[in-house]
Amino acid sequence: MIVKGEYFFMNELDWKPDKSTPVPLYIQIKEYIKEKIETGEWTLGTKIPPQRTLAKAFGVNRSTIVAAMEELIADGLLEGKRGGGTKIINNSWSLMTSTPLPDWNSYVQAGSYYPNLPTIQEINKAEFDSNIIRLGTGELSPDLFPREMMKQVFEKLTGHIDSLGYEEPKGLLFLREQLSRYLKTIGIEASPSSILIVSGALQALQLISIGLLRRGATIFLEKPSYLYSLHVFQSAEMRLFGLPLDEHGIQANKISEQKKRQNASLLYTIPSFHNPTGILMSEERRRKLIDVCEKERLPIIEDDVYRELWLDSPPPPPLKAIDKNGLVLYLGSMSKTLSPGLRIGWIVGPKPVIERLADIKMQTDYGSSSLSQWAVAEWLASGLYHQHLEEVRKELKVRREIMIDLLQRYFSDIATWTVPRGGFYIWLRILPSISIRELFEKSLEHGILLNPGNVYDKHAAQYLRLSYSYASLADLEKGMFRLSKVIRQLIT
Repeated sequence: MIVKGEYFFMNELDWKPDKSTPVPLYIQIKEYIKEKIETGEWTLGTKIPPQRTLAKAFGVNRSTIVAAMEELIADGLLEGKRGGGTKIINNSWSLMTSTPLPDWNSYVQAGSYYPNLPTIQEINKAEFDSNIIRLGTGELSPDLFPREMMKQVFEKLTGHIDSLGYEEPKGLLFLREQLSRYLKTIGIEASPSSILIVSGALQALQLISIGLLRRGATIFLEKPSYLYSLHVFQSAEMRLFGLPLDEHGIQANKISEQKKRQNASLLYTIPSFHNPTGILMSEERRRKLIDVCEKERLPIIEDDVYRELWLDSPPPPPLKAIDKNGLVLYLGSMSKTLSPGLRIGWIVGPKPVIERLADIKMQTDYGSSSLSQWAVAEWLASGLYHQHLEEVRKELKVRREIMIDLLQRYFSDIATWTVPRGGFYIWLRILPSISIRELFEKSLEHGILLNPGNVYDKHAAQYLRLSYSYASLADLEKGMFRLSKVIRQLIT
C-alpha cells in the first residue's frame, strides 16, 4: 500500500514479470519501466518509489530491483541521489536532443483544481476491481437496475426522437416540463423556466461555485459531510465551515453566531437521509433553518438527491417547499434513485440565477446528454419512475433489515449505530480505538472496500460510512463478517 502523497503512478501498477520465461526478471522490469518512460506515462521529474516498494509491487526480491535500476541509470533514464531518491531525468527523445522536454509534473502541480484526497483516489480505483466487496458505495446495486423498464423507455424513444442535437441552455423543454409536474408532488412550485438540467448534482455544485460565489467565500455545511470528501469549493478558493449535527439535523441555533464570526456566503445541507450519517432533518428543524437563514439573509443549497429513498414514511417537505422568498437553490438527481450513468440532475431556483448558471454550463459542456434527457423525461412521463421507486424502496428496506441484523450479530460489542429511515447509509462508530488507515488497508487485503469516516470529517477517525445499497446480499454478509474479524484483529 502506497503511503499518502507518494508516487502517484504506483496506483496504476497492474503488471508483474513473467517468472516462466527465460528472460531475466530484472530485464523484464527494466523494459517495463523503460516503456512507461518512453511513452510519457511516467513523466520527467517523477520520483521512482523505494526499492522495497517496487519489490513488493512486482513480487520480486530487492536485488532484482537493484539490478534493473542500475541498468536504467546506466542508460541515462534515471538518476539516483543519496537522500533524494531516484527520479526520471530523461527519455529516449530527450536523449536525442539538446532541447529539454517539458516537465509535465510542474504543470500537474500548478493546476488550480485540487486532486482528490488520496483515500478517495484509492477508493475510486478499487471500485472497479470485480473481486472487491464494496461496503461503502453510495449507489444502487446492479441487482436493482430496472432492465425491463429501461428497455421499454428506449423502445418508446425510438418512435419520437428525430435527432440528438444540442438542447437549449436550460435543457430539454419536455424534461423540464415533466420535472415541473414531478416537483409539485413534493410541494415545490417551479415553472420549466426556473429549472436547469445538469449532468448530476456534482456539476450543479461546480456551476454554483464558479458562477455565484466570490473567491475566499465561506460555506456553512453539516459536519461531517459528503462535501468534505470533494474539492469542488476548495478548488475555487473557498472555505468550508462545519456546523454540528444532532438527531434532528443541522443545529440551526448555531448559525447566527457563526454567521457574524465567519461572514458565510451560503449554507449547504442534505436534509433528507444525510450523507454520510443517514440523519433525516425533522420538519420543525427545517422550518427553524429557513427562519434563521431568512433572518441572516443566508442562501441555502438544498441537496435532496436521497429524498425518494424513504423506507418507513415520506420525509417532511423539502426546504424549497417552505421557502417563500427564493432563498433556496434545490438540487435533485437521478443518480441515486435510477442510474448514475444517466448523468442527469437539476437545479431549481430564481430565474436570474438559473439563467446565469445555464450560461456558464453552456461554456463548459454545451449541455447534458440529449439521449439521457429524453430517457429521463420518458421515465417521468410514462409513470415508470414512480413504479421503479416503489420497487427500490421495497428492496432497500429488506437490505436495511439484513444489514441491521448483521451489525447486531457481528458488531454489537465493538460498535454503535442508528437505524436510518431511508437512503443508503449507516454511520458506524467503532468503540475501541484503532487506526482507521490501518483498518482501510487491512480490509482491502481481505477484499473489502470501506469509506472511512475521516474523509467526511477529519475528526471522525473512529467512524465508517457503511452502505447496504450496493453489495449483493451474499457479499453483504460475507463482507460484514470479514470486517468484524479485521477490526477484532486490530484491537488485540
